[in-house]
Amino acid sequence: MTFLQALLSGPGPDSPRRAFALACKGFCMGAADIVPGVSGGTVAFITGIYEDLIAAIRSVNLRAISAALRLNFTGAAKEMHLRFLLPLLFGLGAALVSMAGLMNTLLKQHPVEIWSLFLGLIAASIIVVSRRVEEWNAGTVASLAFGAVGSWFIVGMIPVTTPESWWFVMLCGMIAICAMILPGISGAFLLLILGKYEYITGALRNPFVLDNLLTLGVFACGCALGIAAFSRLLHVFLHRWHAQTIACLTGVMLGAARKVWPWKEVLETQVIRGKVHVLRDANVLPAFDGDFLFAVFLMAVGFAMVMLLDRVSRVRAHV
Repeated sequence: MTFLQALLSGPGPDSPRRAFALACKGFCMGAADIVPGVSGGTVAFITGIYEDLIAAIRSVNLRAISAALRLNFTGAAKEMHLRFLLPLLFGLGAALVSMAGLMNTLLKQHPVEIWSLFLGLIAASIIVVSRRVEEWNAGTVASLAFGAVGSWFIVGMIPVTTPESWWFVMLCGMIAICAMILPGISGAFLLLILGKYEYITGALRNPFVLDNLLTLGVFACGCALGIAAFSRLLHVFLHRWHAQTIACLTGVMLGAARKVWPWKEVLETQVIRGKVHVLRDANVLPAFDGDFLFAVFLMAVGFAMVMLLDRVSRVRAHV
């Protein structure tokens, strides 16, 4: 069997038109993941590819990796669902590269407005994820409280400026990629918590600059390792303790929302390579003026967007 035959033998689109449609769905997933608060996994649900996505991720198993390391690419292609993954990843990557620069610029020039939109997105995502808990009882409430309290303190401990070392960038990739298979949990949101959202979107803005290319390569390696391990771990937790797992994830989002409060007071800064970096800040109450009303409007817009996506998803599930 040749590499092309192995590639075409796996699950995936069987025509150029369907491959293009899958790439478009990947683009929508990437566009969602670049925005803190919106999950690519939610978009996968809405577009009807979630189960195929999980199966494709799990197809990247030890046999496939072993074959690839031995340069047996035909054997690796035979194991993996590349016919599905390649167009999906192409669309997802195109979205990340094309939209990252815009988000990076908006965060720097209009921080309060953008953080307000993010807060609305995340607030709605908390509600959406909590609905997936089949039954609220002592166990699920305890899981919710554990996730919320833990993430509240962890977020408070994480400094605004985190290391730019390769190991931390790889760790961020491992953590953020998990959101791809968690409806309601945003990878961009996790990067915000880790203090690396602007850093990674800045690298995506000019991906072919050598330093940025190295950063993105390390981040991509972390993503590959993270999703390979987490997809299997998540499979176990969701099958054995589904309600408690979802409740804990809801709590994590609830506690970590502290990170995206739009109004902050800078407490400490440091000049690094000619740029002023915020080391510590504190959440403060806003001034109740026209700017505040506009921020509230943006929160409502973000909230409505996620609730609309969830409604579409539930309607599709009952069709």
